[in-house]
Amino acid sequence: MITRLIVASLVSAVMAALTTSAAALGSNEKNKPVHVGTTIGGLWAGVTEETNESATTAQTAVFAGHVDVGSGLFNGFCAGANWTVACDPEDVETPPALTPGIVASAFSRIPLPEAKLVIQPPNGRTLVNFETNFYTEQGEFTRAVTLLGQRVELRIWPASFGWRYGDGESERTTSPGAAYPDLKITHTYLEKGRVSPRVDATYAAEFRVGGGPWRDVAGTVTIPGTPQQLRVVEARPVLVGG
Repeated sequence: MITRLIVASLVSAVMAALTTSAAALGSNEKNKPVHVGTTIGGLWAGVTEETNESATTAQTAVFAGHVDVGSGLFNGFCAGANWTVACDPEDVETPPALTPGIVASAFSRIPLPEAKLVIQPPNGRTLVNFETNFYTEQGEFTRAVTLLGQRVELRIWPASFGWRYGDGESERTTSPGAAYPDLKITHTYLEKGRVSPRVDATYAAEFRVGGGPWRDVAGTVTIPGTPQQLRVVEARPVLVGG
C-alpha cells in the first residue's frame, strides 16, 4: 500500500512537470499533443511538428524536457488511461529466515531418549568393596523436523554421560562404558544398603537444511536417566565340605 501511494505521488509530479514543459514551448504549441516516452532512469516529453512536403507527412519531435524518476515508474509510464494491472506493484512479503537459533530452540524441545543403564553383576545385587560395572548402549541417531516450511535434518549423539551411583558419588565421562570384561566405568560401594544409580545423557547435534552442509547446533540437551534399584550386600564366607 505504501509503494502504491509513492508511485501515485510520483506520477502526479511528473504530469505537472510535463504540463509546465509544454507551456514553455509557446502559445502556438499548446494545442499540440504532448508525447511521453521512457529513457534510461527517467521520462522524456515533447510535441510534434507536422509538415507536408511532396504529399509526404513528416513528423519532427521537439524535445521539451527530461524528468528523472529512476525506477519509480517501472519499465514504462503508468498514469490515467495507461494505468493497468501491470502497473500495480504486488506487496511481496519476505519469508522469515531459518536461523541457527531457531534450530537450537527446536532441538531443545525434541523428545530425546534417555540412556538405559546396565549394571553388572545383574539381577539388582552387588557386593561391598567390589568393582561394580556400569555402561549404556545409547548411540548416535537422526531426527527430521519441519521449520518455517523447510525440512531440517538433525544428527544427534550423546556427547557425555553423568553417572550417579546413588551413594553420593558421581562422575562425568565421554565414554558410555562397556560390558564385562572390558571394564571402563566402575564404582566400588563401601557400605551395604540400597542405592538407586542412574546415568544422564547429554546430547549434542548437527543440522542441515534441504540436504545442504552439516552445521553445529548451539548448546546441548541433558536427559536424566531412570534410577535403577540396586542392593549392596556383604559377602559371607561359606564352608563347603570336601
